[in-house]
Amino acid sequence: MQPAEEIAWPDSGYAAGREFEAAFREHYPRMVAVLTRLTGDGAEAEEIASDVLCKLARRPRIADLDHIAAWLYRVAINAGLDAVRANTRRRRREDRVGREEGSAAEAGALDSLLREERCARVRSVLASLKPRDAELLLLRADGMAYRDLAAVVEVQPSSVGSLLARAEAEFERRYRARYGDRV
Repeated sequence: MQPAEEIAWPDSGYAAGREFEAAFREHYPRMVAVLTRLTGDGAEAEEIASDVLCKLARRPRIADLDHIAAWLYRVAINAGLDAVRANTRRRRREDRVGREEGSAAEAGALDSLLREERCARVRSVLASLKPRDAELLLLRADGMAYRDLAAVVEVQPSSVGSLLARAEAEFERRYRARYGDRV
């Protein structure tokens, strides 16, 4: 990995470097928070967010910072959903082979195991949703305003409420179909 000062910014020199730095400072912490919530792994979230920012750095020109935010979150959440799907497939393979061993001997370990199971269920259902629905639910859960959500998913701000309601209903429907009323 090379230091940030050595990265060559395509086509526009120093201005693009400052624009990239501004985008990084503004969006990296929230991207990591959203991805941590999605993947359940802070280190993986940081890696995905870094990869997304590297993709941004390779883009020919940073034109409009408002559109960059939408692009960043869309790419980050799609990459996060891909990671969740890959992790789910990996866990299923491990379960089939019988690699998952161990038991929770104390109550604290059992609580932790149950919490992780609930989180895995939520991540699994999120991964099965349409990407736009998953984006909306994750970003809203992270506190993003309707206006910003509208920019990320490229809809009118007045549509966000109904889209969120539909996404929540679809999430609940799929969760109940898979797991019943067990929470």
